Amino acid sequence: MKNYKHLTTILYFLILFSGCKEKKTPTTTPETTMANSEINKNPSTWAEKLGWPADKKVILLHADDIGMCPEANIAAKKQLTDGVIQSAAVMIPCPNAQEFISWAKENQKLDIGLHLTLTSEWKTYRWGTVSDKSEVPGLLDEEHKMWHEVPQVVQHASATEIEKEIRAQIEQSLAWGYRPDHIDTHMGTLFGHPSYVKVYMKVAQEYGIPANIIDISNPKVLAEFRSQGYPMDDSVVRMTEAYSLPKLDYFTSVPKAKTYPEKIANFKKLIGSLDSGLTEIIFHPSVLTENLKGITNSWQQRSWEAQMFSDPELIQFFKDEGIIFTNWREIMERFQKQK
Repeated sequence: MKNYKHLTTILYFLILFSGCKEKKTPTTTPETTMANSEINKNPSTWAEKLGWPADKKVILLHADDIGMCPEANIAAKKQLTDGVIQSAAVMIPCPNAQEFISWAKENQKLDIGLHLTLTSEWKTYRWGTVSDKSEVPGLLDEEHKMWHEVPQVVQHASATEIEKEIRAQIEQSLAWGYRPDHIDTHMGTLFGHPSYVKVYMKVAQEYGIPANIIDISNPKVLAEFRSQGYPMDDSVVRMTEAYSLPKLDYFTSVPKAKTYPEKIANFKKLIGSLDSGLTEIIFHPSVLTENLKGITNSWQQRSWEAQMFSDPELIQFFKDEGIIFTNWREIMERFQKQK
């Protein structure tokens, strides 16, 4: 969510809701596959609630924007099969989504979800809705494509239209023969308005598919996301408290950098800054091609993000830091065992 594309969104929300008071490491290790024999009596984090040690950083390295283009698919397939990342999510409205879903069906042990998509941010490489255009007019611009930015969605689209479209994307995946392991939100759109959060949680709970809902009962976490402009008002706090599926303790993204060494250094600093608990870290891997350069000016960051998790330096860093890795499948398995 720290991608420059979100700057306009953040500024918009800071103004609109200023009155609120209140992203090769082994995919599995013995610690990720074996639950603790005793659950903490008074767990303070979701990592603890799910059986991980209280003082550990439990991380999901999660690839976003899969299905957007061939370059993203190639990069994510390699990272997932090499075991250097734990999770990925597909943008169903995009041109290469079905190809990746077909691959996911052949690789059922991998953790692959849906990157629920309500914006189409690039200048010339764009997509529309899965729903019939006549049923979700508020989601479409004058070119009959999704809006470029989150504030435009908030200004034009009702929660009813949002719900119809995210259900349509889930149903499309199911129609292609794949039940997603989790759902999340492209460009943070589903956190763009309290009414969107409500339908997002509703749909996740009805399908029994976990969403990237952050536990904002932690005042530090709540304050940080509010400071970034997310409209997490009192109604969102209450909705989050009532949400019946597992939550994340924290959510962030791989930092940008001007050079590859700086990229690695910035990422290490991010890891070092994390509190113990369950954290999802998103990034946008793509192999570098001229086609990618024609889609987005973030091509250099995406190319580095396709390389960095196979970097021996970073792999050793994870070992030295005692990082535990997990994915949404394991989270749900642990969650269901405790019910």
